Amino acid sequence: MVNCICINDEGRPEQIAPDKWVKKDDQYRITHVYFHPKQGIQGCTLYEKPLDESCKPFETFKLSRFAIHHDDLEAFIALCRMCTELNDVEIEKLIEESELQTI
Repeated sequence: MVNCICINDEGRPEQIAPDKWVKKDDQYRITHVYFHPKQGIQGCTLYEKPLDESCKPFETFKLSRFAIHHDDLEAFIALCRMCTELNDVEIEKLIEESELQTI
C-alpha cells in the first residue's frame, strides 16, 4: 500500500454514494493501480474506500485525484510495477504524471 492525499474530490458520480467518495485533504492508501485503455485514464483502488457493485460502472478512482508524497514515490513506482495490467510504456507515463503531482 502507498500513502496518498486527495487533491480533488469534485465531480462525484451519482452512482457512488457520498460515504464511499473521497474527501479533499484526507489521506488514503492505494492498494492497486490500473490503466483503463478505453477511457485513457489511470485508476486506483483505495484501502479505505473500496468501490463495490453498487458503484457500477465505476470500479476505481482516477489516480489524478491523489498526490503522492515524494518520500513515498519509490513505493508507488514499485506498486505500479507489481500491477500486471500495466506495460512498461504505461508505467513510465504513470511515473511521469505522478512526479508532477508529488507534494
